Amino acid sequence: MEPRVGELDLAATLDLPAGPARGGLVVLHGSHAGERSHFLYEHLARLLPPAGIAVLRYDRRPRVDGHDVPLAAQADDAAAALDLLRARVGNVPVGLWGFSQGAWAAALTATRHRVDFLVLVGCSGVSPAAQMRYGTAEQLRRHGYGGADLAELHRLRGIAEGFLRGDVPRATAQAELDVAVRRPWFPLAHLPRELPDTPGTWADMDFDPEPVFAKLSDPVLLCYGETDAWTPIEQSLVVWRRAARDAALTVARLAGCDHAPTLDGRDDLAGVSPDYERVLLDWLGRLLPERRAAW
Repeated sequence: MEPRVGELDLAATLDLPAGPARGGLVVLHGSHAGERSHFLYEHLARLLPPAGIAVLRYDRRPRVDGHDVPLAAQADDAAAALDLLRARVGNVPVGLWGFSQGAWAAALTATRHRVDFLVLVGCSGVSPAAQMRYGTAEQLRRHGYGGADLAELHRLRGIAEGFLRGDVPRATAQAELDVAVRRPWFPLAHLPRELPDTPGTWADMDFDPEPVFAKLSDPVLLCYGETDAWTPIEQSLVVWRRAARDAALTVARLAGCDHAPTLDGRDDLAGVSPDYERVLLDWLGRLLPERRAAW
């Protein structure tokens, strides 16, 4: 029988080792990678069970009226998935793996529900709004745009954020967007051409991860691609090291990788970085005790 997760009865897939499990992992989603079939999640389901680690992946709950899924709701689903996985694998360490937005959800879950370890890929230490300001500016830089365009982008995103917070009238913000859509760099700004009728469409825009990190006490593996265009890595590590003083942090910098742990920007199984695989298996191998079948 196929497992189901949480109050929304989300479809899930559980991949188990051939023998007794030495640990288990629940997979949490990037913002635009909500299906359990996503190649990064399938990669875990292929890599870890042969090493004795069960993997539970499930479909992220759907957006409502185009609004992103609140981190608190993602954490509720993750907690239900942890309970389901523990019921299947028994008394072994169970943790969370989260990619990008899913890394925030994983950290938040660990402050509200028992988690034995965290594996976080591309985890930002700043708010979603700050990360998007950084990431979109980096997109412009990498496409050859200069200071004047970057300044205009910064101002535009500030106005759009002000509308979403309820501080800027819609007519004012839409008028600015109507001008900006004519800029050749606008597709890189990750802003809509037409604003919603009412603000408040990004509930977690100003989510501050630092107080969440400060509550963590279990082992954490942080994986960052060396050329990550969406995460301010150095600033994030400052926050992690300042806040998570009770957690055992391990930081891996992945050569040849950007935001995802893949080489050359690929988005398929064959592109997954061998260094990422090695780091993950080595770290989990040291963390999780071997378990043998009873005779």
